[in-house]
Amino acid sequence: MRQILWTHPINLVVGLTLWSVWFVAMYGGLSVVCAIAPPDPEQGPLTLLNAGLALLTLITVAFLAWLAWKCFHASQQTTMRAAHFCAIVSAGLYLASMVAVLFVGVPVLGLSPCV
Repeated sequence: MRQILWTHPINLVVGLTLWSVWFVAMYGGLSVVCAIAPPDPEQGPLTLLNAGLALLTLITVAFLAWLAWKCFHASQQTTMRAAHFCAIVSAGLYLASMVAVLFVGVPVLGLSPCV
């Protein structure tokens, strides 16, 4: 029964949906903080705001990596072709979402917020 969860077609859209939720939360939160209480630009990237955004990024990357691993593992366990296809493509989409999160999130480590 648990294997059905990881081979279900809903996994085909969950990764990119999680990426979009992360994107809105990250840049929405950044915009709100910059509007209400922006950090001093002379601090550079070493701000509490950037630390929080980096933590959010790391948590999202770890979760997407775990989901990718679970789908890949389920694809190796199933004997049904359709379930194998859904699981392996879902694993790839989770990995693509993880790369997208990293690509957009890594500048937090080197750029000052609110500039």
